[in-house]
Amino acid sequence: MKLTRTIKYEADRVKGFGDEVRSVPGCEQLQSCIQCGTCSGVCPLSIYMDLSPRQVMELVRSDFKNEVLKSTTIWLCASCYHCTVECPRQIRITDIMYELKQRAIQEGIYPKHFTIPVLAKEFYKMVYTYGRVTENILAATMFLKTQPLEAFKMWRLGLGLMMRGRFPLKWEKIKRRDELDRMMKVVDQLNIDKLHDEKKKKHHAVAGGHA
Repeated sequence: MKLTRTIKYEADRVKGFGDEVRSVPGCEQLQSCIQCGTCSGVCPLSIYMDLSPRQVMELVRSDFKNEVLKSTTIWLCASCYHCTVECPRQIRITDIMYELKQRAIQEGIYPKHFTIPVLAKEFYKMVYTYGRVTENILAATMFLKTQPLEAFKMWRLGLGLMMRGRFPLKWEKIKRRDELDRMMKVVDQLNIDKLHDEKKKKHHAVAGGHA
């Protein structure tokens, strides 16, 4: 039997992670969490999660970055906002979950064949490249990357849809794609600048601690 360590040590922490998440608009109230468990109690999907929403909140503010980003919990969040509405400390838990998803995708830390992160990546890639989402191609791509064997079993259905014109293979594109490209580059640059600012603040904080 393989034994797995469940107790977390100080060395497992990625110091500054909780502060980075709290610096994002909508996540500022994280530190006021009183660990009452209301979020876990009202979440309709908590029984399927490896970490409860309450545990995620504590792990984030305690800097356990890897444990949080590798969990399936952030991907099972249905964005129903029930936890946010019921939270006695008015913490926007759903927004924090969104931030964690974005970080997991950016760093490539997520279950590789889990449908939701693959869908998010392919959706973004399609919008970034074409300015529009071709839904049937998006669904087919997601299916092939997450459940390829099951996708091939549905070839008869796919062929029938294509023959009836219900599954066009033409990509939808916007006009003046260059304008979108410029806009996306501005957004990317803002994200890069924000990342540099966070690194500078962390460096100054460390330097101040050694002084």
